[in-house]
Amino acid sequence: QADLVESGGVLVQPGGSLRLSCAASGFDFSSHYMSWFRQVPGKERELVAQVSSVGGTTYYDPSVKGRFRISRDNAANRVYLQMNSLKPQDTAVYYCRGFNIWGRGTQVTVSS
Repeated sequence: QADLVESGGVLVQPGGSLRLSCAASGFDFSSHYMSWFRQVPGKERELVAQVSSVGGTTYYDPSVKGRFRISRDNAANRVYLQMNSLKPQDTAVYYCRGFNIWGRGTQVTVSS
């Protein structure tokens, strides 16, 4: 059964850095685009970043471009989101998506 499990979400101060990880299982990970979304209460889930199956193409929402970096390790079936220069408005539950399934999410809180 296909599954995605995120980890790495914590409380971090503004200006800090954090790396999220998503472990995939149960599907051919290396054949699929992978994405990170985020959601705050009362708002729709929004696409933050996406990476192609072999990692050669990436997309970033303008609000995170230059601060966040998505990467993947196909040998380990993992996708990562490196987040730098974090801002309070980055506070959200971050979700991994691929193979048309969602992970359970991991909470990122940026606050002093």
